Amino acid sequence: MTWIHPLSAEVEETASVLGGKGHGLVVLRRLGLPVPPGFVIGTGACRAFLRDGRLPDGLDAELAAAVSDLEAATRRRLGGPERPLAVSVRSGGSVSMPGMMSTILNLGLTAETTAALAAETGDPRFALDSRLRFLSGFASAVFGLDPESLEAVAGEPAGRDAGSEETRLADAIRGVQSLIRGRAGGPVPDDATRQLELAVRAVFSSWDTPRAKTYRELHDIPHELGTAVTVQAMVFGNRDGHSGTGVAFSRDPNTGENVPFGEVLFGRQGEDVVSGRSLTRPLPELAEREPTVWAGLLDAMKRIEEHYRDACHVEFTFEAGRLWVLQVRTGGLVGRAAVRVAVDLAGEGVIGRREALLRVSPRHLQSARTPRIETADPIDLLTRGLGACPGVAVGRVATTADKAARMAAGGPVILVRPQTSPLDMHGLAAAAGVVTARGGPTSHAAVVARAMGKPAVVGATDLTVDVAAASVRAGGRTFPEGTLITIDGTGGEVVVGGARIATATTDSHLHRLLEWADEVSGGDSDRDEAERLMAAHAVLLNA
Repeated sequence: MTWIHPLSAEVEETASVLGGKGHGLVVLRRLGLPVPPGFVIGTGACRAFLRDGRLPDGLDAELAAAVSDLEAATRRRLGGPERPLAVSVRSGGSVSMPGMMSTILNLGLTAETTAALAAETGDPRFALDSRLRFLSGFASAVFGLDPESLEAVAGEPAGRDAGSEETRLADAIRGVQSLIRGRAGGPVPDDATRQLELAVRAVFSSWDTPRAKTYRELHDIPHELGTAVTVQAMVFGNRDGHSGTGVAFSRDPNTGENVPFGEVLFGRQGEDVVSGRSLTRPLPELAEREPTVWAGLLDAMKRIEEHYRDACHVEFTFEAGRLWVLQVRTGGLVGRAAVRVAVDLAGEGVIGRREALLRVSPRHLQSARTPRIETADPIDLLTRGLGACPGVAVGRVATTADKAARMAAGGPVILVRPQTSPLDMHGLAAAAGVVTARGGPTSHAAVVARAMGKPAVVGATDLTVDVAAASVRAGGRTFPEGTLITIDGTGGEVVVGGARIATATTDSHLHRLLEWADEVSGGDSDRDEAERLMAAHAVLLNA
């Protein structure tokens, strides 16, 4: 049996084998878009690993051959003393599970190869920053160390000052290594091949973590599918001032408007965007600072939309002014946005009216009538952030995921965190809505809330969450855990108490969709779909 598949346009395997991430990368290659070279360890290897408790027979030989091919393609060597190869090791189930499983970046940066990378680039700061990121990511994924403990030792992501920053990074590396030895009983292996084997095991194992199981149960994803592992040559968003990373939607995921939407970070790597730890910049700033990258990104999203005939979003990195596309997902919009995209695509002639009807569910109709906080009334504004998922939620403040899960038994709760991580999944599942002090509209909290259809407010920068004191602070005021608040995932308001809620009126796109449903006169399946939508709408109008 073949366990490993190259990332090439000729590969014919489906997402059930390559995982959604790997299959999407194959499609991107077929579209002629820039994708870092690599290979995919298929989902069958994960299922065998979880069944037998070890990597399947023959995988080690295939892995060595795949690494050799990648070394030839990049003219670099994993663990090599000159021109070292660093790789990313990413999970990817056949059904998207954003942020639920492990990822390790910069793998292969041993002490020796980090020195070689510094010599090659002439930038010790960059090499040390990449090594620190690898050690922290590896320790979290492989040894199970708490990301917050690692972050406390590692400090903030690197800046651009050379001398003092190099000293800080070297000290941080020693601190993280010391923490790993103390908590894990030994160091991170200084052998790149061993690092890769342990990373593959960790990604396979992450399929069965409590957070991943919870996510699958919430979304009716079968537990037996397993995850693929995608291994690619690293492209470095932290390389220099013309490097960075971001997430871009071809259409606004909150409204469905046909405008690019997303966020970008300059001089950073992808985990800084999705984790919500860093203050991101609006995507259009990319056009000002890196117009060539911006043009390439717009072209990529146009080609992807034409191929899938649907809205899409991509994760991307640019290194030294060169764009690379790292992942693509299609659809996944909710409520009013889903309705508008279906209607607009039909209006553009991309899909037919019947297909537009099929793409909209009664759940979309329900959330299309998005409620808002009635701001004409007097409100006690606690803070304001960015609306990340439309809707209004009312509940008591919970400052940790564990407390949210416990408190939800007594009524609705709002999970309020500095930022969320996959470890918060059980709290996100229990909460009626989420607020974060950090992060943007493509952070972990925003993406997961959007997938679950729960109102979310992110990037409330004046909000402080004091877990030790079980309280939140904003505007010079402190509120204990359990305080009732109302959040508006459209406008970004967080209000003390239970605010009056106004239900939005039906918009023109929904009217048009329902007119099409009324006009359908095709086969039985068409009538059934139209009647289903019309019945759902009638229920909503009478609710």
